[in-house]
Amino acid sequence: MDRSPLDADLLARSVTEVPGLAFFSAVEVVESTGSTNADLVARAADSSADRVVLIAETQERGRGRHDRQWVSPPRAQLAMSVLTRVRGIAPEILGWLPLLTGIAVVDAVRGLTGVKAVLKWPNDVLVDGRKLAGILAEIASTGTDPAVVVGVGLNVSLTEAELPVPHATSLVLSGVDNPNRTALVLAILREFAHRFTTWEASGWDIADLSAAYRERCSTIGTEVRAELPGGEVITGRATGVDGTGRLLIGDRSVSAGDVTHLRAEY
Repeated sequence: MDRSPLDADLLARSVTEVPGLAFFSAVEVVESTGSTNADLVARAADSSADRVVLIAETQERGRGRHDRQWVSPPRAQLAMSVLTRVRGIAPEILGWLPLLTGIAVVDAVRGLTGVKAVLKWPNDVLVDGRKLAGILAEIASTGTDPAVVVGVGLNVSLTEAELPVPHATSLVLSGVDNPNRTALVLAILREFAHRFTTWEASGWDIADLSAAYRERCSTIGTEVRAELPGGEVITGRATGVDGTGRLLIGDRSVSAGDVTHLRAEY
């Protein structure tokens, strides 16, 4: 399969030439790296590093939650991380940043491709119940201006034979002919910047963000099984997300765990 490279020059210029992307200080593309998240976590030691985007054509040690590997052939996905400093925010609501990123990815995919992507709590983007993208957030530094790195891995042109797991999918497998990865990057970054600046301007009020998340989240209203850290398993109906981004299952708030939908989302 002919897989074109990202337009690195256009992406580098986008912070000054593309409306809505002046939010970012730099958009960088590398041919290969171990992990874009790990690279930006290391870079966060420099206090001047902020609103930096790093994209790799190939990740050799891409990671999801619980250090699960996220791999694909070169140029077959988007492997992208954003380093941003979140100033003046209450630490307990930092968990909304990866949820915001999920909203941005869903809206970009829907708007650019027409694919009916939805969210699965806490960090997956699904199409017809199959995983299209995963999101991983890591706190790179703490203090008055915490630095957070949020990574996105999105399957673009993977074939069935190339999928890392059977329950994954890609834009090509979802019916998108010749998806433009550069346009996808720009759309995701535009949505992220809009959501972030709106949230920051509100004084980190989560009302609008929470409403947007609920509208796009297929987990809410579904019977689920949650495997919690430590081995506990709970089942019940997911009724919402609380003020810190935790999933509500019956009378329990779940901050971490593997959640399985027990019935179809549609």
